[in-house]
Amino acid sequence: MDHTTGGAPPDAGHPASGTAGAWAALGGDPALLGRVTYTGTGALPSRLPVRDLARATVAVCSLAAAELAARRGGGGGVPAVRVDDGAVTAAFLGDRLVRVDGAAPTTFAPLSRFWRTADGWVRTHANYPHHRARLLTALGLPQDTDRLPDGGAAAVAGCLAGRRARDVEETVYAAGGLAVAVRTADEWAAHPQGAAAAARPLLVADRIGGEGPRRAPGGPGLPCAGLRVLDLTRVLAGPVASRTLALLGADVLRIDSPGLPEAQDAHDETGLGKRSALLDLARRGDRAVFEELLASADVVLTGYRPGALDRYGLAPDALAARRPGLVVARLSAWGRHGPWAGRRGFDSLVQAASGIALEEGGTTSPGALPAQALDHGSGYLLAAGVLRSLTEQHTAGGARLVEVALAQTAAWLTHSLTPGPDPGPGGWTAEPWLTERRTPRGVLRHALPAVAYAGGPGDWSAPSGTLGADAPVWRA
Repeated sequence: MDHTTGGAPPDAGHPASGTAGAWAALGGDPALLGRVTYTGTGALPSRLPVRDLARATVAVCSLAAAELAARRGGGGGVPAVRVDDGAVTAAFLGDRLVRVDGAAPTTFAPLSRFWRTADGWVRTHANYPHHRARLLTALGLPQDTDRLPDGGAAAVAGCLAGRRARDVEETVYAAGGLAVAVRTADEWAAHPQGAAAAARPLLVADRIGGEGPRRAPGGPGLPCAGLRVLDLTRVLAGPVASRTLALLGADVLRIDSPGLPEAQDAHDETGLGKRSALLDLARRGDRAVFEELLASADVVLTGYRPGALDRYGLAPDALAARRPGLVVARLSAWGRHGPWAGRRGFDSLVQAASGIALEEGGTTSPGALPAQALDHGSGYLLAAGVLRSLTEQHTAGGARLVEVALAQTAAWLTHSLTPGPDPGPGGWTAEPWLTERRTPRGVLRHALPAVAYAGGPGDWSAPSGTLGADAPVWRA
C-alpha cells in the first residue's frame, strides 16, 4: 500500500499528516513534502498512534538527509524519500531484535518495572548499578537485596505496597534514584511539568551565534561526509540520533565517562558506524583532549539533563563561543522548562508519568508502548534537527541549537497525532529488515536503517564495537 502526499498539507488522519507537522516544526519547506512516499506494512499495535509517530519521525529525518545531500552536492533536486513501514517497525524494535552470537540483550533489570502501591502504581528504573543502589537506599532496603533469587522483586514489592505512589516518587528522587507515580492523562495535564511540556513546541531549533562562515558544499557523496560529531549521549534516543549521522557519513566519536558505565547490549545496537572512547572530563588531561576534539568538531550531541554538563563548559553558548559555527543538539527526558527540568528520566518513566502507561494498559494494570517509541522517535527528530541546521548553515552560517525532550514527544503523540488509515492485518516479519555481520565480539544481527532516500546508504559503513575501546581521536 502506497500513500503519496504533495502540494497542500495533508488532512489529519492521512498517513503523512504527522510528517507535515514535524516538518513544519523543523522549519522545512512544505513543498518538499511531495518528495515523500509511504509504503509497506508494519507492526506497532497500540491504542495510541505510535505507527504514525514512527513513520513521521523517520520521514522527516530522511527528508532532511535528502535535502542536505542536495545542498552539499552543489544543487539539483532533492532526492525522493520512500518510507517503508516494515523498515520503520524493525528500526523501532531494533533494541529488542539485536543479537550477538544469537544472544538477546537484557532490556530491563528485575527492579525496573511497575509496582502496586497503596493508592495506585509507581514505575522505577534501576538498570544501572548506581540507580539500583539509590533506589534500595531510598526504600531502606539492604544493598544486596538485588542478589536474592528473584532479584529483590518480592522485597521491593512488599516495601512499596503500603506507600503512596507520589511519596515514593519524591523519596526516590531525593536519593538520586528514578521512580515516578503512574498518572492519568488528566493528572499529567494538571501537573506543572505536564503543563510545561504541553506548552512547548515539539522541538526547538534556534540560531545561538552569528559567528562562523557559511558551510561550504561538500561535493557528491553522503550528506555528512567530512563532518565530525562528538556524541555525549546515552541510551537510547541520543545514540539513535548520532547513529543516524554516522549512517550518513559523519565521523561520530562517542565519549563516555569511565565512572559511568553504559550497557554494551545497548551499544551493540546504537553504536553502528561509530567509534567509542572514554574521557573523564573532571581530569585536566582528559579535558584537554576533549578541547582538541571540539576544536575541529561540527556537531556536539548531549543527552544529559539540562545543566548537568555546564560545569564542564558544555552549555550551548559556551560551546559555540569556543567553536564558532557549531551545531549543538541537546536531548533530555523532561525538557528545559518546568519543575522537573533538572530530573533524570527515561522513556519508560515518561510513559508512566504522562498517562501513556494507563492508556496502553488500564487502571488495573499499566502497560507500555509496543516499542520505546519516545526514545526512537526523539532520536530521529534530533537527527533531523541537526541535518536541517547543517542545511541552513549553507546560506546563513552561525552556530545552532537543537533541543528535543521525551516529554514533548509524548505530548505530540497523545495530543497532536491522528492515526492514519488502518493497513489491515499484519503479516509483518522482521527478517527482511535484518542483517548480520562478523565483529570482534561475535556475529552481530541488527536492523537495517529505516532512514532512506534515493541514492542514499543502505547500511552503516562499520559495525558497532566494544564500548570505550577506541582512542579519542578523529579519523585521519
